[in-house]
Formats: sequence, C-alpha cells, structure tokens
Amino acid sequence: MTALARPPAPTGDGLVLTHGAGTDADAPLLVALAEAFAAVGLAVLRYELPFRRARPTGPPAPASAAADREGLRHAVGSLRASLVGRVYLGGHSYGGRQASILAASEPGLVEALLLLAYPLHPPRRPSALRTAHFAELRTPALFVHGSRDPFGSLDELEAARQLIPARTALLAVEGAGHDLRGGRAGRAGSVAVTVAEAFVRFVGA
Repeated sequence: MTALARPPAPTGDGLVLTHGAGTDADAPLLVALAEAFAAVGLAVLRYELPFRRARPTGPPAPASAAADREGLRHAVGSLRASLVGRVYLGGHSYGGRQASILAASEPGLVEALLLLAYPLHPPRRPSALRTAHFAELRTPALFVHGSRDPFGSLDELEAARQLIPARTALLAVEGAGHDLRGGRAGRAGSVAVTVAEAFVRFVGA
C-alpha cells in the first residue's frame, strides 16, 4: 500500500519514505516517521516498493532492484507534482540503499536524502561493502544509525561518509539495532520525533 500523510500546517515540502527488505509501507517506524514529519509541516508519502507488492513476504530478489528504484522515481515525481516546495527521499535499510543509488544516478531528483540504518554490508561480512555509488552521490544526506547495528558500526559509517562529495551528517541512536529501536530513545515514536527534528535542521527548514 501507499499512504499520504498531509500536515495540518504545511510548509510546502514533502518526503517520500520507503521500507526495508523485511517490512512494508505499514512498518511501525515508517508510520511513526510519517506522523512526526507531518507534525512539523511535511507531506509524507509512505511508498510500498514493487518487490513487496509482488509478494507479501520475503526479501527482494537482486533482479527487482531496478524496478524498485523506478518506482521510487515515479513516487518522487507524483509527490512533487502536488507540492510547491522541496521534495526529499528517504528509506530504511534496503529502501535507503535504493534511494541513494537512485539519487547518485539522477542528481537533482530530490533535495536531500534520509538514510535510516543504511546497510553498509551484510552482518559479519565487513568487506562486502555497499558503497560503490557513494563517490557519485551529490545529494545531501542525513544518516540515522543505531550503535548496535550489525549491518555496519558507527565508525564504519563515519568512514563511508567520507566517500560522499555532498554534505552529510550522522544521527546516532545509542543502543539501537538495525530496526532503530531498543535504545534509550525507546519506541519508534520517540525515535521518529528525534529524526524529524534532526532532518528539518539538516535541510535548513
């Protein structure tokens, strides 16, 4: 499913937000983020990737990645057509990876990225990095990462950020794993408010 959260006091800006490999657009983190961003004036489109629409469970096949990126591109265009301000793109894990690959291949598609628990590498395989496109990424990006994420440590993410020629920042969630929960921030709603506030500061709204 795809759902649009409209803010009570719109700024004119909007965010396309998508999910990871094991969830969908109704993931608690995405729902909480949509509410938090709407509260600060952004319209939020929670977008369900084509791989998840094709089958309700299971991870995406590598061959589906191009279709997932194309779906995100269309979602960005759809949201931009309904707004007067800036459009941002964000995703959790796999969704964030595809968002960043898309932005690297299409500079100017969106004004900034929100990369939640970016999967730098598979767990216990630190040499299998997923950063080949970082050198081509010219879109500002805010990374949100748990200190206990098995898909990449905070130190590894700091090193990876140096590969990106655009402006980046890191919001660390202490004690959280790949789902960005379990830290001192507590539930998804608490993390979401912190993320929304940090992202608004990052983009200068």
